[in-house]
Amino acid sequence: MTNLPPRAGRRCAHPVNMLHATLFFSPDLDTEFQRIGVTDRSAARLAARSAPLGAVGPGTVAAAFYNYNHAFLAQHLPAVWEAASPAAVLDARLRAADATLRRLLGEEALASAEMAEAAELALRAAEACTRHARPLYAGNADLPVPDAPHLRLWHATTLLREHRGDGHLAALLSAGLDPVEALASHTATGRGMAPRWVLGTRGWRRADWEAAVERLRGRGLLDADGELTEAGTALREALEDETDRLDAAPYEHLGAEGTARLAGLAKGFLVTAVGAGAFPADLTAKR
Repeated sequence: MTNLPPRAGRRCAHPVNMLHATLFFSPDLDTEFQRIGVTDRSAARLAARSAPLGAVGPGTVAAAFYNYNHAFLAQHLPAVWEAASPAAVLDARLRAADATLRRLLGEEALASAEMAEAAELALRAAEACTRHARPLYAGNADLPVPDAPHLRLWHATTLLREHRGDGHLAALLSAGLDPVEALASHTATGRGMAPRWVLGTRGWRRADWEAAVERLRGRGLLDADGELTEAGTALREALEDETDRLDAAPYEHLGAEGTARLAGLAKGFLVTAVGAGAFPADLTAKR
């Protein structure tokens, strides 16, 4: 086993995950999904992420996504599959990823040696990912790897993001955080989405959020102002440490030098994407 510097995998996983996430804030996703008959924005995003699992319903997606309201999911699933099959959705998703990366990064970056290198490093890391108890990773791992370097990179970021995410859900369960508590405590770190974005994309009501905050206060994890207490900070740090442990294999496989190189390349692409307006200015809860 390669000895990585502390949190090297986490430092690599962050820009990798954010590159993947550019798709879900992209107008190109709306365009491609409208072409296949999916006009509702929420339905398009739910279908785009869940399509590797097949024509699933709200129960399966609630289990795999963890922090979405089941009633909200049921408004869109399984009805979305009547408009477009999972295969059509996956094709539209890849076209949208292509358009998004071209728009945000530019043709020169897509054709660069750095793009090809990043794709191969990320795919090499994903070789060590495992399918057991990781449904979203496993579904994506069964998909073919695209030919174009920038799409190979996007596919690999999807694998790495879902592998880490599946492990993170196990950590949340172990910590005893329900879906809204997980969201509210993450937002309290200052690194999660602002509440209005959480409520709008996950389908929870303000009353659900406020009740979760009260439960977290009752456990001594949030203070009267909604800030993390010392115990709350320790819990969130322990969650990330456990996620790191469960997600160590890809970065151990890639090695310290490869992990650092992938982190640097992904961060460079991410900076360019953010500068091109990849994410809304008010997305993150700043503290």
